[in-house]
Amino acid sequence: MTRGLLSVEAGAALVEAAQRMTERHVGAALVVEGGVLRGILTERDVLRAVAAGPVEGATVADWMTRNPETVDASESTGHAASLMIHGGFRHLPVTDEGRLAGIISIRDLIRLSLDDESPRGV
Repeated sequence: MTRGLLSVEAGAALVEAAQRMTERHVGAALVVEGGVLRGILTERDVLRAVAAGPVEGATVADWMTRNPETVDASESTGHAASLMIHGGFRHLPVTDEGRLAGIISIRDLIRLSLDDESPRGV
């Protein structure tokens, strides 16, 4: 799980959010208002926006996934993986006692399953 979360405002420009995601090398940004998770903006959402046409003037709210599925920190990684596979998404916000605690990605789960072995011995 990653705890250093990237959050963006729903009213932020889509282009600005995509730039911040690129700068941070992350595939998702969380949309939080008043400490409450309202949405998630993923690489797929940005791709859908670009495919639909010009993105000038588009906001995060226009393209984010609203009220995303979450997993509690006490639940197993297997449960998180099942939610992601069956839900068709690659990023899953993690809560702890109802509060946003982090985000888990498919990459995180693969690292766990492979015990983070380097294929090149590095």
